[in-house]
Amino acid sequence: MDPVSIKAAAAIVMPDQAGAGAGQAGAGEPGFLDSLKDAIAKANEVQLQANEASEKLMTGESQNVHQTMVALQRADVSFQLMMQIRNKIVTAYEEIQRMQV
Repeated sequence: MDPVSIKAAAAIVMPDQAGAGAGQAGAGEPGFLDSLKDAIAKANEVQLQANEASEKLMTGESQNVHQTMVALQRADVSFQLMMQIRNKIVTAYEEIQRMQV
C-alpha cells in the first residue's frame, strides 16, 4: 500500500503505449483517460498524506492516533478502489481480446 504500489497499478492501467489523443473525448471535455489519471493522482495524494500522518505519529510530532488511523483507512479504501478499477479494466481488455472479428 505504498506510493510505489499505486504507481505500479497506474502503469498497468495506463501503459505509455496509449495513443496521445485517447484521453480526450471532445473539445473541452475530459476523457476517460484524464479522469482515470486524476483518480490515480488523488489516490496517491491520500496515500502520501497517510504516510505523513504515520511518520508524524512515530516521531512524536503528533499524538493524534485517531486522525492517523482515519488517514490510513482512507488510503487503504482508496487503494482497494483503484485495484478494483484496474481489475475491471483488465477483465474488459481480456474480453475484447477474445472477440472474433
